[in-house]
Amino acid sequence: MTVKPLGDRVLVKMEKEGEKTKGGLFIPETAQEKTQIASVVAVGDDKDEIKVKVKDRVMFDKYAGTQIKIDDEEHLILSMGDILAVVKD
Repeated sequence: MTVKPLGDRVLVKMEKEGEKTKGGLFIPETAQEKTQIASVVAVGDDKDEIKVKVKDRVMFDKYAGTQIKIDDEEHLILSMGDILAVVKD
């Protein structure tokens, strides 16, 4: 399935959180806090509002966006206003 966001919306793919702590303890998926960092998959057509590009890693508000599943993987559709920062390693 292909999803193309409209307007100032951005489609992002959620990053998987590590299941093991630095000390070697395993954390069950149900106890893990959801990550607030994702990779941009597609952007809408409002070039004046959108400040990110495909493959950028972004940080967003904790309860922002609409969750969708594409090919059994978690994605979010976010408004550009919900994106807080671009994350660089």
